[in-house]
Amino acid sequence: MIVIGGSASTNLAKGIASELECEYIEAVTVRFPDGECYTRIDRETLEDDIVIIQNTYPDWNLVEMLLLEDVAKRLKAKSITLVIPYFGYARQDRVFKNGEPESAKVMCEILGLKADRVITVDLHKEDTLQAFKCKTKDVKAAEAIADYFREKGIDLVMSPDIGAAGRAKDVGTRLGVEYDHLNKTRLSGTEVQIKPANADCRGKNVLIVDDMIATGGTIIAANQQLKEAGAKSVSVACTHGVFVNNAIQRLMGSSLDGIFCCNTLENEVSKISVAKSIAKALRE
Repeated sequence: MIVIGGSASTNLAKGIASELECEYIEAVTVRFPDGECYTRIDRETLEDDIVIIQNTYPDWNLVEMLLLEDVAKRLKAKSITLVIPYFGYARQDRVFKNGEPESAKVMCEILGLKADRVITVDLHKEDTLQAFKCKTKDVKAAEAIADYFREKGIDLVMSPDIGAAGRAKDVGTRLGVEYDHLNKTRLSGTEVQIKPANADCRGKNVLIVDDMIATGGTIIAANQQLKEAGAKSVSVACTHGVFVNNAIQRLMGSSLDGIFCCNTLENEVSKISVAKSIAKALRE
């Protein structure tokens, strides 16, 4: 097996290759002045099982993944597995208004043209994978998050809403601590109350877990109200740190006690590695 790291996921790709104890090749990728992508794999042939690690967000990383697939095919790869740590366009998984595309399905159809297997991480909706015609697997980051916080004194794991309650349960169960979800109650046109559905957070070290943080507004509001309710500390961990509109700076400027995300997207707070979980899926 050979692991090829695209430009958006080099550190994660190196970690996966290390876990698998296999060869690692870094793609040579540059951008032309007009923004177009040029990529190359510095090998005469690739007559092995090839794993390409590359995000498909933003758009230029999607193009690079498609080009790397073509290169692997041309260099006679025995099989091609795509590992997509963060799958762009996954949130548009159905048509909401007439005239819209089913974006997630479109991406699956394009990416799957030359792939034998696709592995994603905490996909927005796992059902999206059904649009691929090849073998697929969605890796869950809960194990990596729980392992990271195992010795950090967490007393209560929370999800920001009931829709993500399963994630809090998974992480909390692995840590052997209480878990719950937050409820939002609108008190007026401008005031919203956010509090645990069942758990008492007084005097506890709370960890909020979510699949993605974009602007961070919900997390900042939740932190404030958990602190007002008596929480000793509040940290947040997500799988995908998208962090738009200076979200990291806003989160760091709040009273949160810790901001962490997995290395599906590489940034200054991506301290939690999912390399071991992905390597396990590749071995299977």
